Amino acid sequence: MNIKQLIITNIEQHLNTIRGLSKNNIEEVINACNKINETILKKNKILLCGNGGSAADAQHIAAEFTGRFLKERIPLPAIALSTDTSALTAIGNDYGFDKVYSRQLEALFNPGDILIAISTSGNSKNIIEAVNMNNKLGGETICLLGNDGGELNKICSNSIVVRSDITARIQEAHILIGHIFCNSVDNLF
Repeated sequence: MNIKQLIITNIEQHLNTIRGLSKNNIEEVINACNKINETILKKNKILLCGNGGSAADAQHIAAEFTGRFLKERIPLPAIALSTDTSALTAIGNDYGFDKVYSRQLEALFNPGDILIAISTSGNSKNIIEAVNMNNKLGGETICLLGNDGGELNKICSNSIVVRSDITARIQEAHILIGHIFCNSVDNLF
């Protein structure tokens, strides 16, 4: 495949994935926006986690909440659990990598907070542990997933499953959804 065809193929895959999101997931995205907006209006915080590239997406979305997205507004409480390297390495060393987020959630969660958990496969063990802990603490969870949603789709209270088996396309859809969340919150102010 030459470079031009490679580019066209990637763009077409992206567009097809986004069209699928528009066709299949609007109600889930609306529901998630409403949950996030309720959390912000109650002055609770948004906790985010992801594995690998999804950790970067969690950090990106958290930064949009604490900084700003499209318009000036007050900073909003959001924490990406992947940003504290001391906590990640200490917890990973002492309890195992699967516990790096669940242990932080146990320490940081307050009633009314919401967890946004991101996993392209839906099977990341550290994300499963985080969602299980959030459920144990009585929290609401929004999961951004891919493929068929994996194990997380079974335990998450609010799943948005991007129907693709191409990790890059799933991640592109996840960041679009994250930006929609931020835009929805901007509209509160």
